Amino acid sequence: MYETAGMARTLENLAFAVRLKEALKRTSKKTETPSLLALQFNLHHPGERVTNQAAQKWLVGDNRPSFDKAQTLARMCDVSVEWLLHGIAVPKVPYLATPRQPYEAEVDEALLLTDERQLIVEFRLLSAHQKELVADLIGQLAMEKKVWGEKDGMLTGS
Repeated sequence: MYETAGMARTLENLAFAVRLKEALKRTSKKTETPSLLALQFNLHHPGERVTNQAAQKWLVGDNRPSFDKAQTLARMCDVSVEWLLHGIAVPKVPYLATPRQPYEAEVDEALLLTDERQLIVEFRLLSAHQKELVADLIGQLAMEKKVWGEKDGMLTGS
């Protein structure tokens, strides 16, 4: 019942449009117009791109996106897809790329360098999706270092 031709402005579609607009207002990305929403969506969605007209239909309640597109919108807005589609509040569980392992040497915040502190401050300003991407990247880089070994910036191949 999603994205079908000639779909009317049902109460369900209008309610979705209201929730989408509310979620978009809370994001840091510029998405005030259908063209900006389509642009941002297409940057985040791995599948089929959407047109400005499709984004317009979502915003006015003429249509609702397919489930995979709703998932992308939910990630963009840092809300649950259940809330976005149906108004059902679902508690969000913080994402961890892998279960937290104790550091080999726990970091004392007092010993953090100024640039490390600045990175933490900037990291805390990111959306949940952006934090997830950064956490994945750091995990990959750390894994690469463990697998290949690195000594003084040079790979050792161990």
